[in-house]
Amino acid sequence: MTTLDWLTLLAYLAGIPALALALAGTQTSAHAYLEGHGDLPWWALCLSLVATETSTLTLISVPGIAYGSGMVFVGLALGYLLGRGVVAWAFLPLYQQGRMLSAYDWLGQRFGPTLQQLASGTFLVTRLLAEAVRLFAGMLPLASILVALHLSVPAPVLLAAIMILTLAYTLQGGLRAVVWSDSIQFAVYFGGSLACAALLWRAAPPGTLGVLQTAGRFNLFTTHAPPFTSPFTPLAAIGGGAVLSLASHGTDQLMVQRVLAARSLRDARLALMGSAVGAGVLFGLLSFVGVLLWVHHGGVTAAQAGFARTDAIFPAYIAHDLPSGLRGLMLAAILAATMGSLSSTLSAMTGAVMGDFSALCRPLLRLTGTHQPEQARLRLARGITVFWAAALVLCASLFAHAGQAAVLVGLSIAACGYGPMLGSYLAGMLLPKLRAQDLVPAFWLSLPAAVLGMLFIRPHGQPLAFAWLIAPGMAVLCVSALACHAIGHLRHTVRRNRSLS
Repeated sequence: MTTLDWLTLLAYLAGIPALALALAGTQTSAHAYLEGHGDLPWWALCLSLVATETSTLTLISVPGIAYGSGMVFVGLALGYLLGRGVVAWAFLPLYQQGRMLSAYDWLGQRFGPTLQQLASGTFLVTRLLAEAVRLFAGMLPLASILVALHLSVPAPVLLAAIMILTLAYTLQGGLRAVVWSDSIQFAVYFGGSLACAALLWRAAPPGTLGVLQTAGRFNLFTTHAPPFTSPFTPLAAIGGGAVLSLASHGTDQLMVQRVLAARSLRDARLALMGSAVGAGVLFGLLSFVGVLLWVHHGGVTAAQAGFARTDAIFPAYIAHDLPSGLRGLMLAAILAATMGSLSSTLSAMTGAVMGDFSALCRPLLRLTGTHQPEQARLRLARGITVFWAAALVLCASLFAHAGQAAVLVGLSIAACGYGPMLGSYLAGMLLPKLRAQDLVPAFWLSLPAAVLGMLFIRPHGQPLAFAWLIAPGMAVLCVSALACHAIGHLRHTVRRNRSLS
């Protein structure tokens, strides 16, 4: 690390909290803290959505995947665009019908508080686990870069430092600070990636485009993988990607919280569809970096280039090949990707607790020590944010002692929760005769079914692709809900006939 690298990194660490708070201001009410006044511009919400769904793993893994498989992540973005189109025109009008603090308010209006809290609790548990895994796994490439630069920082210390820095602006500025910081952080890692692509292209030999074309590095899909085992086949990328995007951006509080903060339905749709385009552009840029790294290493496999896994290729380039200053910018970009998803998670989990578990919050409000209701809600919201921050650091530290299999399981559990939640929304919209007593037991049945699908469904002896993990939970929920409804209707008919006789 040179002096210029340190100055670049320190400028980012000092600038992000200051700039985010300057744009957002300090929030003085729980409404502003959790909902951002509902006046944020659509383009900032769009960038925040992209920053929320990406992380350090995206920044590091996509170039690694492109090194071995080409531009397959761009093909996945086509499915994302299709799924978000359905969300924009089918789900967003439901969320714009009234003032909602949580994505699960609509389930409460349609089926009552029990299902609302069940869905919200599922979100909180799966998001805690998934984000803790993503946080710890995202620290690995950063730690490896620091080791390569002769700077050894223990993982728990690194985790705590990043969390404290993220809390510095999240607690003061609330959702507005999260959205503005996400936008800035997206610009940092997009700009850093663009600079890396420019340097790699400049160093590439003449005729590189022809070499990449001949080698199939511009292919958008994988065609040789067995069905349902790869997320990059045409069916999985477009069909599975659409279902995944439908679930994540239609039912996940982490994403829905952004569109709830939009000024209007039109702005919400612009933000959502723009995020699909933005994610596709980012995937394309990172994939281009990956294929240029393949050229940089002479067109050999990762193993032949001396890498045990493809995720190590881009961090090695950052540590050893980038010029002074840009190396510091890329370290800041990795931090930006981590902090963007982290601050969004804290805000979304706080909003879910405050919006869906109001009965639990009432006794906690009395403990805040103030007689001003709005100030009490604000203190409680900030206290809940700190609680989730501590829980995330603790869970992420526990993963430091887990094997790779535990990391993969933790990442997959998020998709397992999507199946029951997406099924609940679709059942509520498409089956108007269903009641809470039909759907609540079906939800309880679908959760273990989704986990069992993750553990035991092995097409061609390989794990089910991530995007298809939604299907088992959604299928079990719909079938079970219809069965419960039929049984209830049969019982009602029998009782009526008995009363008539």
